[in-house]
Amino acid sequence: MMSRTAVRLRSLALLCGLWLPLAASGAGFPELGKMLEKGFLISAEARLLGDGGRSGEVLGAIEPGLQLSPASVSKAYLAAAALDRWGPQHRFTTRLVSAAELGADGVLRGDLILDGGGDPALASEGLWRLTQRLHQAGVREVEGRLVVSQWRFGPVECITTDRCQAQSRAANSYSALLSSAGVNHGNWCVNVAPGSAAGEPARVFSCDSQTLIVGIDNQLETRPPGSATEFSAERVTREDGDVMLLRGHIALDAAPRDVYRASGDPARQTARTLSAMLEQAGIAIGNGFVTSIEPPSASARTLAEVEGRTMQELLLHIMNYSNNFMADVLALNLVDTPRATLLQAGEAIQDYVAGLPDHGPVIMLSGSGLTTENRTSAQGANALLESMFHRTSLFPSFVASFQSPVNGVSRFIRRGSPLVQDHIMLKTGTLNQPHAVRAASGYFRTRSGRWGVFTVLVNGTASTPWLNWAQVLDPLSRDLERMIAAH
Repeated sequence: MMSRTAVRLRSLALLCGLWLPLAASGAGFPELGKMLEKGFLISAEARLLGDGGRSGEVLGAIEPGLQLSPASVSKAYLAAAALDRWGPQHRFTTRLVSAAELGADGVLRGDLILDGGGDPALASEGLWRLTQRLHQAGVREVEGRLVVSQWRFGPVECITTDRCQAQSRAANSYSALLSSAGVNHGNWCVNVAPGSAAGEPARVFSCDSQTLIVGIDNQLETRPPGSATEFSAERVTREDGDVMLLRGHIALDAAPRDVYRASGDPARQTARTLSAMLEQAGIAIGNGFVTSIEPPSASARTLAEVEGRTMQELLLHIMNYSNNFMADVLALNLVDTPRATLLQAGEAIQDYVAGLPDHGPVIMLSGSGLTTENRTSAQGANALLESMFHRTSLFPSFVASFQSPVNGVSRFIRRGSPLVQDHIMLKTGTLNQPHAVRAASGYFRTRSGRWGVFTVLVNGTASTPWLNWAQVLDPLSRDLERMIAAH
């Protein structure tokens, strides 16, 4: 595997390559090519797919080999590598295990261990099923501790600003920290509702328990009916754990709403959530909970287990909702050794890409694309798409994870004529710092029914700091429409 230093040196070399003179031609992309005149860096290619190993006709290209940031288009690489490794029906398993004796009286005389299986979509529902199955196994009391083991990976070193800041505070959900024993995408959820009368504090409930399992600092006031509802929510980590700070006001007639914020320690969040569920199920924990990076002992036996969603379901959520927590947790599972890092996860994706014909160089430092040093080219991304197209057993699950604009989860992709919206499926990527990125990659079908692939990577520079989706998708839609209609 490449060392971190080698990866960064390779990244620097490619970054330097970004400043080489660009071809001013936008052959096949006359509308998109106008952005070159404004100083944007573009790598674009659209081509038909061949058959029998033959290369398809190139319909348009702008510097197709130029290495640029793909942002969340990186998730298409992750999806392909994951399907190649596990197939569409693979499920990750989470277990409750113990090496202790379970007495006839229902007392487990030792520790109860949650063995975090790296399930990217483990949620409260899964923990509740584990709790119910533990109860069905006859456990009524645990004399020892609840131990949440994240021995596979976690805590994972942060390599992006947002995640590093989230170790102490977070005002969003997307910067969630990573663990093989995380739950609910590494986010706390509280439900905020108006108080019983104007002037009273808002009421705050846990989304995942009958009792509050995260600290609350509530300075959210109820206002008269018809008032504006404006409030902020921030999670901070104090000596006694995570606390949600709520500030502002909510109208008396406002509907309750769920608020999600990244937790400061996803394994500890899992421990607190599971402890509350065990208590609700009448299973007492004698000595509280802890988190661990040690695996359960070889003598530990399974008391309860729950299987997660299939891989094809995971990819649908990762790609459609561009879920960064799920993407990076899945990428970490690609690493075969314990205590995985995001750089190792990126190397596992790079190793997969190295086996793709005609791809060329790639840098993947994460599976999510949050890592701004990720680099690929339009030509390379299209090589990935073509390779999956020819894998009959994997392609249906792969293409289903892309969005069709006419039915897309993301409203901003519903652009262009009905012909375009009905004939393409795409994955988009967005970054705003340290430079603007808008990327789109996917498949199209021509009027005659032929398949094609397209990738457009648009990167801003210091002189082009402003970039929105209309600037990219509108001209791209017009260019694709001509290609689709002409074939």
